[in-house]
Amino acid sequence: MKRVLLFSMCFICVLGLFLVSPTFGANTIKIGIVDTYTGPATTFTMDVLDGFKMAVEKINAKGGVLGKKIEYTTRDEKFKPDIGLAMAKELILKEKVDLLVGTINSATALAISDFIKKEKVPFFVTFSKSSKINMEKGHRYVFMMNEHTEMAGKAAALVLAKKPYVKYWIAGDDYEYGHAIADGVWNNLKKLKPQVQLLGQTWWKLGEADFTPYITQIVAAKPDFIIVATGGSGMVNFQKAAKATGLSQQIPFYQHTAIEFSTLAPQGLNAPEGVYGTANYLYYYPDTPANRAFVDEFRKKYNRYPRIGALYGYMTAQFIAEGFKKAGKVDREALIKAVEGMSLDSPVGKLEIRTCDHQLTLPMYFGLTKKVGGYNYLIATDITTIPAKDYLPTCEEVKKARK
Repeated sequence: MKRVLLFSMCFICVLGLFLVSPTFGANTIKIGIVDTYTGPATTFTMDVLDGFKMAVEKINAKGGVLGKKIEYTTRDEKFKPDIGLAMAKELILKEKVDLLVGTINSATALAISDFIKKEKVPFFVTFSKSSKINMEKGHRYVFMMNEHTEMAGKAAALVLAKKPYVKYWIAGDDYEYGHAIADGVWNNLKKLKPQVQLLGQTWWKLGEADFTPYITQIVAAKPDFIIVATGGSGMVNFQKAAKATGLSQQIPFYQHTAIEFSTLAPQGLNAPEGVYGTANYLYYYPDTPANRAFVDEFRKKYNRYPRIGALYGYMTAQFIAEGFKKAGKVDREALIKAVEGMSLDSPVGKLEIRTCDHQLTLPMYFGLTKKVGGYNYLIATDITTIPAKDYLPTCEEVKKARK
């Protein structure tokens, strides 16, 4: 009798927990987010989440989408592809989410992309930079809500080709992103300015702490310019080493996102001046009513300035909501069809998701780090705006890459 009573009480407790703590509401649009929420990558990923959340709260406050509220749940993949894939499978197969959003890890994004292609679930990639995601391995169910390495490389090359540098050196983190961003810059630069020379390359293991030996080697080679292919925490660590060794005063160099607030804010006024960089978003540029309104809203809600990820997350939520509205129903295939070719207003102007590769058409800003009065960190100066049409691969190039 005691055993029966004990079993009954335990069953009621478990059932009670399930009933009062469901993952999603019954009448909702269910979104699963897989991203890195542990370690250095959070300087980028938390803004993606906060931008997404800010947009969702506004959408839900106005009644949601087609009478349904948007609800989301997050999973921390700890920058490990096997964990990320397992979490994506759980969200789709067990939690029955309508679609997925994430992640900063390109290997994770590619693994999830292969899986969602089979399951026919839309996946909005918010920070991974591998061009493979929607070039070679692109397909109907994956969307790229930020720039990939080929795009960033071409944007940088368009500006560098007009500068007097001829003798180049490549250095960076020895992993997919590092090599991809370096190739993106160099291959495009070579096409635009055939007389450039590559004196050599230096690659270090991901997470390298001591850059002095590598910098010594580079300085000895006497290049005119260095393409530095670093990502994540390597961005800041290399900048610190460049300043400490005097490299930043001897040889100019470029890093993708070197001018972005995520990279410069943690360093304060200690970041090196004169570093070239590219980024899709700067909270202080362009100084337009739309961008000022976005910054003010974000600051009011989170008490900080938005970083680049905030724009990615915010626009991802907006496209999902407007896509379902246009489709007239919560249906995955209808959402894809509705979002293809859709354009929306944003803090940086009108943005479109191209039909041929599901690429968000973001502008790119190329600038130079500098100390400016009124800021307690370096900002971008001498900014050149590169429209998406100038640096995106053509649809023919996408088609060729996928073959």
